[in-house]
Amino acid sequence: MPPPLPKSPPPSLKARFKNAGSLFRQLPGTFRLFWEASPRLGVMLGVLTLVAAVMPAAIAWVGKLIVDGVVAREPVLHLVALEFGLMVGSTAVERSLSLVRELGRANLGNLLNERILHKAMELELRHFEDSDTYDKMQNARREASSRPLGLVMDAFSIVRNLVTLSTYAVLLVSLSPWSVAVLVVASIPAFIAEARLAEEGFRLYSWRAPEGRKLNYLEWILTRDSHVKEVKVFGLGPLVLGRYRALFQKFFQEDRSLALRRMGWGLGLGLVSLGAFYGCYAFVASRASLGTITVGDMVLYLGVFRQGQGAFQGILSSVGSMYEGALFMSNLFAFFDIPTGQEVPRALPARSPPRGHHNAIELRDVSFRYPGKEAWALRHLSLRLEPGEKLALVGENGAGKSTLVKLLLRLYEPTEGDIFYGGVNLKDMDPKDLRSRFGAVFQDFVRYQFNVAENIGLGHVEALEDRPRIVRAAEQGGASTVIEALPSQYDTMLGGWFEKGFELSGGQWQKLGVARAFMREDAEVLILDEPTASIDAESEHALFERFQQLAAERIALVISHRFSTVRMADRIAVLHNGQVEELGSHAELMARGGRYAHLFNLQARGYRD
Repeated sequence: MPPPLPKSPPPSLKARFKNAGSLFRQLPGTFRLFWEASPRLGVMLGVLTLVAAVMPAAIAWVGKLIVDGVVAREPVLHLVALEFGLMVGSTAVERSLSLVRELGRANLGNLLNERILHKAMELELRHFEDSDTYDKMQNARREASSRPLGLVMDAFSIVRNLVTLSTYAVLLVSLSPWSVAVLVVASIPAFIAEARLAEEGFRLYSWRAPEGRKLNYLEWILTRDSHVKEVKVFGLGPLVLGRYRALFQKFFQEDRSLALRRMGWGLGLGLVSLGAFYGCYAFVASRASLGTITVGDMVLYLGVFRQGQGAFQGILSSVGSMYEGALFMSNLFAFFDIPTGQEVPRALPARSPPRGHHNAIELRDVSFRYPGKEAWALRHLSLRLEPGEKLALVGENGAGKSTLVKLLLRLYEPTEGDIFYGGVNLKDMDPKDLRSRFGAVFQDFVRYQFNVAENIGLGHVEALEDRPRIVRAAEQGGASTVIEALPSQYDTMLGGWFEKGFELSGGQWQKLGVARAFMREDAEVLILDEPTASIDAESEHALFERFQQLAAERIALVISHRFSTVRMADRIAVLHNGQVEELGSHAELMARGGRYAHLFNLQARGYRD
């Protein structure tokens, strides 16, 4: 797992290099990713880099020979032809490197995006509800298409410049050994400044992740159809836009400050390098005027020194860039290393046939609180659901109804206690196998921007192409009349995101959501979380008549605020402060005169009035 990043820049150069060394351990993993994306491009990049590295020195040497030949009035056309050939070769190599870079960017970016999406599939609900994990994912996604390739290209650039610098050093040493030392010393300050600014830039963008999420959310409010009604009616536009503008200005000022410091350091240290060059220029020119070296030597020296200075600065710049890239890569690997906590199942209850023996669900002294929270969402809850039983959950918002469903589906693990299915602890079950036994419609069901058949068929992906099954599910969910009125019926595109999308009302969408739950014809457990919140009373009554027939031999769990719905259940559990306060049939609870009777009478009075 990547080392944790310090919250402030290291105070000393030694500490900075120590920190850099720990971050450069990201390099092997980055190179593995590049190789996995395309081994052929990796080989091509290596070969082309080495060829490109030796070309400048060869061209410079031939240029020296041309100048000396001209001064000595010797034939030089063959040397000009040779330099022309070298220049053609150099141009071809550079173009090939650009091609490899572009192809590598596409391959590596696609590979990493797939890996990120695959990792997202493995994450649990608790990860998506955790802001730190979400920030890691967003940072990884933001840099996936550029940083890894940049890190690889910087590494190859260092190799290339080292080889080039080595060939230059051979030529420079023969003319002026001390100039090599000048070349190195004059470039070191620029590297130190670049490394420091690179780290500050990384920290700026990393610390900005939560505020960046807020900026995206403000943009979402003003650009999504689900928000436009309230934005218009309540006049929220100026408020949201003002907050967006203020946050953007804060980002801009931070970026501006960093950019100005980069410019200042770059200009000052650039002048240092320029002074070193012209000092050597004056020395070599004076030697040439005295006849100590030839004019060709002077031209070679000046060209090699300038290019050598550029090569050395290129190495230092690449190191600084790699440092920054390694910092960003630590985000990516930190995201990949997030543990999912999935365990290999040790036992499985036998899958029940549609109308055969089914498995009971039992909660034994279950307590749960959300990560980072002190309050208990559920506390000492014990409950048993027999095969074929219909249980309704009622209670005020926050009583723990939806939390109980999350635990049954293993979207969270109980903090204390255990849940058993068919006598087997849920912790010992494969989550995918467990969830395949459930059919569910949630209060916040997803409205997919797909066609009607897919919106229903996604309830059982394996049967996505089974049109008769989709039609049956639509009939069972009460969505048939809605679908028959659509332009292309089951092939009608829904939603407003794409061309020719047809928008449905909330109640129509909910009928599709209910139909989706009925796609799993062999489901052993049905969960209906507020399944009738957006449909009319007549449709609600028809739905539950079908529901009672379809769920005759299955466990069914119904969450609803409508007591006309819950009274149809075999038993009703009244949750209060995460505990079962009352449990019994509608008649039993009404006779008891407790919380359920009070809530029922309160709602009934509203209808009578």
